[in-house]
Parts: sequence; structure tokens; C-alpha cells
Amino acid sequence: MYLKLAWRNIWRNKRRTLITLSSILFAVVCALFIESIERGSHDLTVENMTRFHTGYLQVQDFRFEDEPSLDNSFYYDPEFFGSIEENVEGIEFTVPRIDGFMLAAGEELTRPAMVLGILPGREQRLNGLVDRLVEGRFFNEGESTAVVSQGLASRLNVAVGDTLVLLGQGRFGMSAAGKYYISGIVKLPLREMDNQTIYLSISEAQWLLSAEGYITSLLITPESAAQVNILAEALSQIFEGTEYRVLTWREMMPELIEALEFDKAGTRMFMAILYVVIGFGIFGTILTMTLERLREFGILLSVGMKRMKLAAVVFIETLLISILGVLSGFGLGLFLIIYFNINPITIGGDGAEYMLDMGFDPILPTAIAPDIFFYQGSVVFLITLVISLYPSFKILRLNIIEAAKK
Repeated sequence: MYLKLAWRNIWRNKRRTLITLSSILFAVVCALFIESIERGSHDLTVENMTRFHTGYLQVQDFRFEDEPSLDNSFYYDPEFFGSIEENVEGIEFTVPRIDGFMLAAGEELTRPAMVLGILPGREQRLNGLVDRLVEGRFFNEGESTAVVSQGLASRLNVAVGDTLVLLGQGRFGMSAAGKYYISGIVKLPLREMDNQTIYLSISEAQWLLSAEGYITSLLITPESAAQVNILAEALSQIFEGTEYRVLTWREMMPELIEALEFDKAGTRMFMAILYVVIGFGIFGTILTMTLERLREFGILLSVGMKRMKLAAVVFIETLLISILGVLSGFGLGLFLIIYFNINPITIGGDGAEYMLDMGFDPILPTAIAPDIFFYQGSVVFLITLVISLYPSFKILRLNIIEAAKK
């Protein structure tokens, strides 16, 4: 009976109900959208860093992390690691790499560069590297040509068809020098990598660096990002007693984790301010609704309706409005989140430069995750629920004679 009375009461004055509903809906949509943008930008940053730089999991020589040198590379046995890839549950595929820093020279300019020896097919599967070509073509495995990142090509003033000279030090102090035809220019999403990366086929890079058969890291891509820690533990047990060490992306990029946590702290502070604004906005609508109905409450009490029953009906009214507002916010919020997930917001000007310097793409995609809806919906619902107690307390302390005169 109380529920039926409450439902009828909230639609007696549609305008008042819709105003209250819209304030809750706006609160839910704002909270969802802000949280979704933050989560989406963080997910994009992690994805770019893992796919183009470290991988989700990486197998290294146990000395490599403390001393990232070619001297601490390890022999890549395709048979051994192939059996692990096939037999360990949760591994989607593996990507071998060898890397080293060298001087890269064009016709007039010289710049430091990171030389990455790769298997093009594996890299394409990992990060779609071949699709990021802006000019020329990608080499095939074993081909003695180079693909240069767009930022480095600009710094060296070189283009497709030019010759690139690489000078440096190979494994165990061996001199490393090579001259390569530039077959392609590739645009990388991470500015730091885009300004310094040169790709060679893995066999060519091993020859150049006097490290035939050796790699510096084996990237392991899990079937799901949620399996990273489980997979790391399983591989650590397999490699126990060997010179191999398994690291997760979190262990390899503590600076990125700190930057993301700092960004999250700023968002939490902003969300706390938003919750206060939301709370006062909802309270304003509930207060107005209550003051408009004081005469109605006074008349109901004067004809014999018990205070507790009236307070319960009014509380159920506000509870129903809260539920409708949160569900409406979910619907509109989901539509906006899906739209901006497909069409991310692009940042230009100085804001784009700042984000690139921080290692973030200058776009704001949204993330679609159930926990965002649960958390933000719960917070707004609890705020509304607490505020909904005000009309009930007002009824319990209401002076019937004064209310009936209003």
C-alpha cells in the first residue's frame, strides 16, 4: 500500500518530479563520464606502453634489469620457448626482441637512437606496427633495410630512399657499424619512442650487434590482461633455477604507475568537489519539494494519518525518484560513453603538447567498464538516499497547525 501511494504521489506533480529526476540524472552522467574518461585515457596509455615498449610480460636474463646491456642478453632457443608458448595455458603469443642504443647519422645530422631488432609478423600481431607506416614499406625478416620512426626521421632530415649509418657497440665490446637503406617511415604513438626508434629485422640486428642467436627480451602476450599476474607466477615456477626472470609491466614501469596514481588522486579530489556540488543540488530540489508540500502534510496529519506512516510514504517517494534518476543516468551515460569510445575527444594546441610530453596521447577516449557504473551509481544513490531522509525528519517534527495554514 505504501509503495502504491508513493508511486501515485510522485506523478501527481510531474513537473516537480521531473526536476528532481533531472538533477539526479545530471549527477550520475557527470560522475560516469569523468570516471570513464580518466579510466579510458589510463587504459590507452598502458596499452601503448605495453604493446610498443615493454609488453605485458617480459622474459629477461636475471642481470638485465639492473644492467640493461647486450652483455646480459640470452640465447633464444625457438624450440624451448615455442614449447612453453604451446603448453602454458594463458599465453596467446610471444615476441622476441633485441635492442641497443647507437648513433644514427643521415647526410648531415647525427642523433642517438634505439635500434630494435624485430620479427615484423609478430610485431604486427602485437601492436599493428606495419599499419602505422606513413611512407614506404616495411621490411621482411632477413632483409637489410631499416624503418625509421617519423620523429627521428625529422630530426635526422632523412626520408624513404636515403641511407642511414649506425655506429655503436655490440655484445662484449665489439664494434658495431652498418649502413642501411631506409625503406619506410612509421609513426609511433609514444613521443619518446617516435623521436628515437629504428627498426631492423631481428637477424640483421643480431648480426650488427655481434649477438647472433641472442635477444634482450621475450615479450609474452596473455590471452587476457587480467591474467598477467597468474601467468607471471606460472612462468616464474617454470624458470626457477635458471637465469631467466619474468617481469610484469607494472614492475618494469614504476614511473608510469606513479604518474597514473598521481593523476587518479587529482581526479578523486575533483570528484569529491563534484559530489559536494551534486549533493547540494539534489538537496535543493528535495528541500523545495518538501516546502511546497508542507500544507499537504499538515492536512494529512490533522485528519488522522500517523506521522511514521506519512514519513515512510514520503521516504519511499524520494527513494523511487532516486532509483529512476540513477537508472536514467545509466542509460544516458552509457550512450555518451559508447559514443565517445568510438569517437574520442581530440585535444589540440598547447594541451596536446603537454599531454605528449607526459607520455599520453592527445585524445580522451572513454572506457566501458561495469564497475564504473556500479561505483558512481552507488555513490550518487547513497548521497540521494541520505538527503531523502530530510522530508521524513521534517514530517516527524512538523507543527500541524502552522503547516495547515501555509
